[in-house]
Amino acid sequence: VQLQASGGGLVQAGGSLSVSCAASGRTFDRYIIYWFRQAPGKEREFVASITWAGSSTYYADSVKGRFTISRDNAKNTVYLVLNSLKPEDTAVYYCAASLMYYRANPPPRGMDSWGQGTLVTVSS
Repeated sequence: VQLQASGGGLVQAGGSLSVSCAASGRTFDRYIIYWFRQAPGKEREFVASITWAGSSTYYADSVKGRFTISRDNAKNTVYLVLNSLKPEDTAVYYCAASLMYYRANPPPRGMDSWGQGTLVTVSS
């Protein structure tokens, strides 16, 4: 499956933004989709995940209650809504796909495909 992330931008602290991950490939609904982010000078970190039917989601503690992940398999798209943004949320956000479900701490090396990333900048 090939992924393409979009929707990043500049937003003030406390604001909201939505990013999307569009996938190509007829087997999209077999994949668990993950969002990671990487801030300058930091390692890539897990943000959220959603299972193939959307029945199970998981969030990093740092974004729980502020971010919401969802998917539309008919459109081959996963969405991540970022609310109550903080300057520390500034990062390049990447979507990734894996046939494996890692509920907590999914390893970046365990992903089968990556999108190109989209930059989210939160100003204070």
